[in-house]
Amino acid sequence: MKTLSCDLCDHEVSTGTFETWMDGLKPHYTDAHADVISHPSKGQADMQTWMADNRQHFEEAQEA
Repeated sequence: MKTLSCDLCDHEVSTGTFETWMDGLKPHYTDAHADVISHPSKGQADMQTWMADNRQHFEEAQEA
């Protein structure tokens, strides 16, 4: 099990896989960071880079 925080604040989600970590963060991002997610300057390439960065962050995190 890993506990990682949101990349924009200190909200944490504990889970065993990257996919469930991202699923756990979706409601948080929608509520707390909607302005960032829906910003018109964010394109598909930005989203792919963001996902790759978050996957690497998850994979590098230590198990609790």
